[in-house]
Amino acid sequence: MCDVGTESLDTTFAQNLVGTQPLNMPLDLLKKIIDQTAAYFPKAKLGYAFTEPLIYPHLIESLVYAKQKGLYTTITTNALTLKQKAGKLIEAGLDEIFISLDGTSEIHNEIRGNKKSFEKAVEGIEALNAYPNSPKITIVYAITEWNIECMIPFLDFFKNYKIARIGFMHTQFTENEVAQIHNTKYGDIYQATISNVQELDFTKMDLKKLLENIQTIKKQSYPFEVFFSPEMASEKELELYYFQPEKILGKHCHDVFSNMMIKSNGSVIPSHGRCFNLTVGNLYEDSLENIWNSATFSKLRTDIMKAGGYFDACSRCCSGFNGYTAKQQNG
Repeated sequence: MCDVGTESLDTTFAQNLVGTQPLNMPLDLLKKIIDQTAAYFPKAKLGYAFTEPLIYPHLIESLVYAKQKGLYTTITTNALTLKQKAGKLIEAGLDEIFISLDGTSEIHNEIRGNKKSFEKAVEGIEALNAYPNSPKITIVYAITEWNIECMIPFLDFFKNYKIARIGFMHTQFTENEVAQIHNTKYGDIYQATISNVQELDFTKMDLKKLLENIQTIKKQSYPFEVFFSPEMASEKELELYYFQPEKILGKHCHDVFSNMMIKSNGSVIPSHGRCFNLTVGNLYEDSLENIWNSATFSKLRTDIMKAGGYFDACSRCCSGFNGYTAKQQNG
């Protein structure tokens, strides 16, 4: 469902995630990021993502360095090589790991196009569970038309594993009509494109079954936290989410005030991979502190708040769910 996976490389999301040169961020640059984060933003979390951190050649060395500087570190991964890396990640002091899984074995492997993807991820989780000081494990499950049926079996499968949280994420997407509306207002500076809709057909989603699963899950007790993003409690709300993407759900974007993403060439874009491909600075030319307070970054924050807290193209971004609850939508 992801633009990278569908090879939709002309979208903003894909361009934010891939294509930057060099392919791997130089270790010296990453150490510079770590040094400046520790100096200017010591409470910030250093997150490794986009697209697969476990194959990054400087991962372990940089994690050790970040730990020496007192930073909290996280990794978002498909966990294909987690079993082989588990021991070194523990030794490096990794604090938290987010594992992307889209269902039980048959469903997940079909979606990912890898016959052993689920099994390899489970082996990796087992390898981490073998250590008493393993990092906090969160599993993220992206809800699509293909995996609604196995949500409950998925939770049941992991009942005996040492997992901190399992989160069900509703599909994050930008439809063409929404992108066009957005671009008529803001396209001169904040250009938007379609995203994550090339192979998805929301009319095929069984929203009744999805709601039934959500309600059943919320009544059950699990040995880990279970959450949904966003939280929705009726079929009407699910229909609004998937079939009226022009409707904004949350109050305002918090991520432009709390996150930034640094590419392998040192360029910085606001928030994260789903945000606008807007260069707000480069670590080879300026400091992290100056970039965070730059005129371009500040203008984006101001423009978003003037627009009401979100731009039109932000409507189904994960940052657009901040502060949203079913109770709020019901008035």
